Amino acid sequence: MNPGPVRDSFFVDSGGPGPPVLLAHAIGCDHRMWDALAAALAPRHRVIRIDARGHGRSPVPPRPYTLAAMADDARSVLDRLGIERTHWVGLSMGGMVGQAFALAHGDRLGKLVLANTTSSYGPEGPAMWTARRKLVAEGGMEAILDMVSARYFSGAFREQHPDIVATVMERFARTPAEGYLGCCDAIAELEFTQALSRIRAPTLVVAGEVDTGTPVAMSRAMAERIPGARLAIIAGAAHLSAVEKPAEFAALVGDFLG
Repeated sequence: MNPGPVRDSFFVDSGGPGPPVLLAHAIGCDHRMWDALAAALAPRHRVIRIDARGHGRSPVPPRPYTLAAMADDARSVLDRLGIERTHWVGLSMGGMVGQAFALAHGDRLGKLVLANTTSSYGPEGPAMWTARRKLVAEGGMEAILDMVSARYFSGAFREQHPDIVATVMERFARTPAEGYLGCCDAIAELEFTQALSRIRAPTLVVAGEVDTGTPVAMSRAMAERIPGARLAIIAGAAHLSAVEKPAEFAALVGDFLG
C-alpha cells in the first residue's frame, strides 16, 4: 500500500543556477543535519534540503508511511520547484528513500549518493524495528536517546564534541513520536537488495568505518549489486558520518558530483 505523497513537505532551497542536488536526512533528524554539506555544495549546486514526513517542519500525516510514499514526497517537492532532474544524497533513512526514488523515478535522477544505509536488515529487520517502535510508543523519544546517540556518533566524537552531540540529540528528542513511528513502519519493510541491479544512476556508496547501525558490510553488499557503484569508507566515522566527519564527507560528495 502506498498512502500517497505529502503535498506540502518543508524544504530549504539555496537557489542558484547550478545543477540541483537533493539532500535527504536520517530518521530523527531534519534538514539541519546537512548544514555543513549544504554550505560546501552551494557554490556549485542548487541545494534542496527536505524534511521527511513526520520530521522537522513537515506535516505528520497518519500512519502507515512507506519508503515509496516518501520518495513521492521528494518528487512532489521537485515538481513544485520545476526541477526535472536532480542528484540525490541520502544518509541512513535518506539513503533508503533514495533507493526507492531511484527505482520509481529513475528518469528524474542524476547521480546517487547512498551513505550509512542499507538495502535490507535481513530476516531480523522487522523484529528489530518493532522493538524500537515499542520503546518509543511506551516511553517517548527519550526512551531511545542514549541508544541512538551511541549509534549516531563514535565514542571519541562524543567525548571531544559534546556540544554537537547535544544539539543533534536535542533535535532528535523534539521529533514528533508519531512521525518517528511512521518512519519506523517504513524502514521495517525495507527490502531492496534484489532490485538494486535495476538502478542506473552513477552511484557512490559511503560507509562509516565504525558504524554499528549500518556496518561497512551492508554498504559493500550494496556497492557490489548496483552496476558501476563505488564504495568509500570514512575512517573513524560512525552512523552520522556527514556530521562527525563533515570535511571528509563533503570532499567525497563534491568530487563525485563534479
